[in-house]
Amino acid sequence: MNTLYLIPTMLGETEDLSSVLPAGNAEIITGLKYFIVENLRTARRFLKKVNRDINIDELTFFELNKHTKPEEVSQFLQPLKTGNDVGIISEAGCPAIADPGADVVALAQKQDFRVVPLVGPSSILLSLMASGFNGQSFAFLGYLPVQQGDRVKALKKMESRIYSEDQTQIFIETPYRNMKMLDDILATCQPNTKLCVAADITLETEYIKTNPISVWKKQKPNLNKRPCIFLLYK
Repeated sequence: MNTLYLIPTMLGETEDLSSVLPAGNAEIITGLKYFIVENLRTARRFLKKVNRDINIDELTFFELNKHTKPEEVSQFLQPLKTGNDVGIISEAGCPAIADPGADVVALAQKQDFRVVPLVGPSSILLSLMASGFNGQSFAFLGYLPVQQGDRVKALKKMESRIYSEDQTQIFIETPYRNMKMLDDILATCQPNTKLCVAADITLETEYIKTNPISVWKKQKPNLNKRPCIFLLYK
């Protein structure tokens, strides 16, 4: 059966792919000729890292991002209908998780194509594993509102769910706004609420630390322009 492969990528500039991606992924990737990608340049660089012998000029790419029109998405699955396998490559981490690839996967499922997720790094799961927080019940909220007033309301709502539902709250921010987000968390949440900060996951500069808000106020890390994920729990 023709297959849509969900292809994870690194979470940053990892030189040794074998440290984050199984060897079997390379074999599958090398055999594909059609790719749905978030960023063409990044995808090409990733493919060359997987196998430098891949001839990029022989491949067909479909770009899926915020500029893609809904009517274009259905065309991305056309190769599946003509007997070819297709791969989805995210900008970082796992496709369809906080990623526009979910729309393609939903369409593939609706049209009864085989969908195969390949193993790879997910910042959400890796940070949760290392946080010491509740892994039985958790919610990923994606990006919080940009406006400070709305963001503070979102933080208060999340903190309420921590205590009322015993649920870990996970969210991300644009790297250049990390410090502002950290300041808002420290100013909004209760002193005894715990915050895990996970930056540069899987990289040599990886930083994952859990502390109560009261401790973070005394020792703020420099998170500026670093891929980062935040987790709150009691």
